[in-house]
Amino acid sequence: MRVRVLFFGVLKEIVGRSEELVEVAPEATLGSLFEHYSKRYETLREKRPSILFARNREFANAEAALSEGDEIAFLPPVSGGAENVFAFTREAIDAQKLARSLQRPEDGAVVTFEGVVRNNTRARPTRYLEYECYEEMALRQMARIGGEIAAQFGLGRIGIVHRLGRLEIGEVSVAVVAAAPHRRPAFEAALRAIDRLKREVPIWKKEFFEDGAVWVEGEWDVRVPAGVPEHP
Repeated sequence: MRVRVLFFGVLKEIVGRSEELVEVAPEATLGSLFEHYSKRYETLREKRPSILFARNREFANAEAALSEGDEIAFLPPVSGGAENVFAFTREAIDAQKLARSLQRPEDGAVVTFEGVVRNNTRARPTRYLEYECYEEMALRQMARIGGEIAAQFGLGRIGIVHRLGRLEIGEVSVAVVAAAPHRRPAFEAALRAIDRLKREVPIWKKEFFEDGAVWVEGEWDVRVPAGVPEHP
């Protein structure tokens, strides 16, 4: 069967093309397809820890099976700073793994914030949540916010990863990691990042209760429609 494979950023330079059609075996997975390219381009194997996979414009894990006509994308970290990470996923978020990938030898502080699904809202028992977003636009907004915060607080690196789809009580919905030489900038940057994420990035949350469900409405930052950057 045949699938379409897309390459972005530095990966496009490594393989020398932005896309191609490739024949794969009926039992092929995302992982086996990436291994196919890693054998041809050894540099890809070195970059595997920071590369995300997508199948038909949805993030997916390496075990995902391929089908005829699939659109596959190999995604390096989104721009916004050297080796910063901005991503959406439908898999469980491993914040500690994210933190380890961002920490540099010169960083004396790594602050990790995890947003967790709680079991109630104003004493009303919550069953589960669902998140959706305008994904392509949201990624650009996250990268913009991360780049501005990294510059403002003198960070080494920053990462923001948000879950989409259904989340159960106790699961991590969002992780923010800020790495810096000193603790105060790291703490302040992590707080600023989650605050701005909630006001400026097109992500929506639906909360499900025993007796119904509601979309949780927040409030846009007034600067967003005009494209005005936030100032400290």
